[in-house]
Amino acid sequence: MSETDISKDRLRLWLRLLKATRSVESALRENLRQEFTTTLPRFDVMAALSQHQQGLKMSELSSVLKVSNGNVTGIVERLVEDGHVLREKVPGDRRASRVRLTSAGDAEFARQASAHESWIDQIFTGVAPEAAQTMAEALDAVARRLDNKDTAP
Repeated sequence: MSETDISKDRLRLWLRLLKATRSVESALRENLRQEFTTTLPRFDVMAALSQHQQGLKMSELSSVLKVSNGNVTGIVERLVEDGHVLREKVPGDRRASRVRLTSAGDAEFARQASAHESWIDQIFTGVAPEAAQTMAEALDAVARRLDNKDTAP
């Protein structure tokens, strides 16, 4: 197989991965909207906070989610209004605040996460466990390479 063929195969892989990702994300968005009257970004914020029980500064939360502070602020505000997130001042830094899940937020995220896992399981039913493991390892390798900024051929 020539380098050109390999390159074309990788391009096709990327396009299929992108199409599949968009389809899965669309299904998840719709399921979250219908079953929990919520959004995928709100779910993502709650998921990040569930992994950091001590809470995160807004800048840390943005970094974890790989989005701008502005994107997170409105989502956090709505979660605070719903009683799912608590905003606390950071001692020694008047401008910073730390956000964390409330006990109600923790319980609500647990409900949503359980449904989310079930939806993902259903979506990927046709993928053999060995294939899922192989694909996960390959995608992890791509992410590590990009995270290390080692994108040279």
